[in-house]
This record gives sequence, C-alpha cells and structure tokens, in this order.
Amino acid sequence: MKEEKLLAILRLQKCKAVGDILSKKLIVNVGDVTQIFKEKAAHLAKINGIGKHVLKHLFDKENVKLATQELKYIKENKIAYSYFLAADYPTHLQHCIDSPILLFKDGNIDLSNNKIISIVGTRNMSSYGRDFCNKLIEDLAQYNPIIVSGFAYGVDICAHKAAIKNKLQTIAVLAHGLEEIYPKVHKKYIHQVNENGGFLTEFWHKEAPLRENFLKRNRIVAGISKATIIIESATKGGSLVTADIANSYDKDVFAVPGRTTDIFSKGCNNLIKNNQAFLLNSAEEIVKILNWDLNEKPKVIQQQLFLELNKNEQKIYELLHDKGAQLLDIISLECNIPMYQLAPILLQMELKGISKPLPGKMFELV
Repeated sequence: MKEEKLLAILRLQKCKAVGDILSKKLIVNVGDVTQIFKEKAAHLAKINGIGKHVLKHLFDKENVKLATQELKYIKENKIAYSYFLAADYPTHLQHCIDSPILLFKDGNIDLSNNKIISIVGTRNMSSYGRDFCNKLIEDLAQYNPIIVSGFAYGVDICAHKAAIKNKLQTIAVLAHGLEEIYPKVHKKYIHQVNENGGFLTEFWHKEAPLRENFLKRNRIVAGISKATIIIESATKGGSLVTADIANSYDKDVFAVPGRTTDIFSKGCNNLIKNNQAFLLNSAEEIVKILNWDLNEKPKVIQQQLFLELNKNEQKIYELLHDKGAQLLDIISLECNIPMYQLAPILLQMELKGISKPLPGKMFELV
C-alpha cells in the first residue's frame, strides 16, 4: 500500500468524530480514502452524517501529526496490517458494518481456513469450565478450526493454550496496541501464540488497555468467527456483550449450561433460556450446526446465465462469486457503481435468481 493511502487511513482512524461506519460511508461516497482529505468541505457536508463537528475534527492538523508518527513506527518496525477492502482482511469480519477499517497484526496468522470459532467467558474460571474448554477443543481438533479469544485471564487464555496443545491455530484479539500487553503475566505466552497464529488489534502501538477498548475489542472477537462460544459467565460481563454482538451479526452463539446455583453459569443459562444461544454439551453440537461434517459444495450458476448479465451485473456477480456475501457499501465501492444505481441492479439480479439479500444490507449469490 502506498504511504499516502496508509497515512489517510490512519488520519481517518484517529479522528474521534468519525467511527468505522462513518469512515466507510466517506470512502464509498468519495471513492478513495486519499481523496477524502482533498475534497472540499462543502462537498463532504452533503454526505449524510457529516456535519460541522465532524468536518472540524476531520481536518484537525494534530491528527496529521499523530498519523505521521504512527506511519513512521509501522514502517520502521515492519508492522503488518490489513485494510478493510484488502483481500487479506478477515472475511467474516469484513461483512460486519462496524468492523475496523484497519487492523494491525503480528505472528503467523492464516485465515484461509473458514472454520473459525471464538471462545470467551469469565476470568474467574472454575475447574468445570476449564475441563469443558480443554475437552471441547481436543474433540474439535480433527476439524482443524482456528480458535479466537481475547488473551485475558480465565477462559480466554485457557482456549489459547488448549489450541496450542492440540496444534491448532489461535488468534488473540487485543484491546491495546502491539507494544503493550495485558495482563502482564501473559507475556510468557506471546511467543507460543505468535508461532501458532498471532495477534490482531485495531489500536495504535502505544494504546493502553483502557476500559472502553475491551468493548471495542469484543466486536472483533464476535465478527471474525463463524460462531461464538461462551464457556462460563455471570449475569453480567464482557462475554455476554460479545454474545449480544454476535447475535446482532446473525452469527451462531453457543453457551455451556451449568448448575443454577453456580454464579458463573447463570449468564450462560440465561442465554440458553432466552433463546440467545444454542445449548452446548459437546463438540457434536458445533459440528452439526456449523455443518463441519458435510462436504461444502460451491454454488454454481449455469453458464448460459452469463449471456443475460450486463456489464454491472457481471462485475457484481464476479465479486460475490470470488469473495462471498458482501455489504451493500462494499459492493458499491468494489464495483465502482454509485449507490443510487446499485439498488435497482441488485433487484434485477434477485428477480433473475442470481443473488439474494441478507440481513444487515448484505447480498450473496443464490
């Protein structure tokens, strides 16, 4: 990626008045992230959600200074990163409307395997939860899944260690920059995680593990995987937030039941009782519900269908065929089709039986 583009992304990321959703809206409407800072304010102000407050922060010179410093660090330390429109960006996360526009990474992460699950839960893990977590990952090992968690105390680190023990790739999503580590006692696991997967974070290298960062981290944990598993949780906690986010993304959620008298089983029991999670007794439920025991067959459209596609329909078809389901905004940006033109085109493709809409402004091939 050219330095000018990375600098523009960092400026956008640093702007406090512009979150990930608004950042993507800006990029889609302007056409390229570098063009945002070359546009006239009057033009940007016409975009829904862009007001005087946003424009003031968007062109803040302090952000340019800070972004330049971060860019220097990235270059000097050869930090790997993924832009949300790049091919190496996590596919499942790319489909989430509020996913980070930029991720930093370390280690040997390989997301070509589609079997990705997130395992989270209380920091006050019981022996029951620990035994279940270890047995679950051991039983799932034959399917070679990627195990994602948050590198915290309790369930998180147990899941990472169990994945490493079973020679599975594991990814730790951090609530701080790559130069920080939390908790400090987990420094001893950094090398093992890097050797068997790696670390992901949206935060700049010196960003501290602030309280609000953990909530932001949770959406990555929920979004990057096919399903989220809650091992143990009280009636309140970060893992329940992760479950809520996963449900909002239309992802599968599993919860391990426990005794009604156990404090750290009440959260899981409530998820199951309220139909917010599948009851999880063994690895078999995950394998069955996620269809890991079936041979996945690619969807094929008959060859003569191509004769019926116009130029824009062909571009959309190729995008959905190559990358799977995509957000409406991403289709517009990737295919270079203005939003006002895109809706009727997608409708025609739906009527032809080529594509279909999904929840959350997503579209996929039939």
